Amino acid sequence: MDISSIGAQYLNSAYVPLSTSAGASLPAAGYNTEQSSFAELLKKAQVTNKDSETPSSPVSKKLPIDKNDKLYELCVDLETFLIKNLIKSMRSTVQKSSLIESGFAGEMYEDMLYDEYAKDFTKNANFGFAEMAYRELTGNR
Repeated sequence: MDISSIGAQYLNSAYVPLSTSAGASLPAAGYNTEQSSFAELLKKAQVTNKDSETPSSPVSKKLPIDKNDKLYELCVDLETFLIKNLIKSMRSTVQKSSLIESGFAGEMYEDMLYDEYAKDFTKNANFGFAEMAYRELTGNR
């Protein structure tokens, strides 16, 4: 929704000063200088939204995602990587215990554990980041 189409006001002023080359202030583009009621502005916004939702609109038709596509698999890997970094960052805020050794082997085990957690979270939690990245990269937004 385009906010300028409903006549947005800034700090309850009747106009937004836009300077011209002569230095004069002009009212904001598309803004009615007469005070409109909220109900009128809401009706105008609803009409604008109904007009913008045409059958050719990309919002109304989303193409299905091919889950076997190599690009989608890479998007899932990206989501897994981001979730792993999130888990690792959250773990760094908690005080370490002696459950896992703090040596090289302990750190490797902990990293592999976070990899598996991230894979499970990505597969089961349905965060939606992989789908969003896939749609963005294929142009099916």
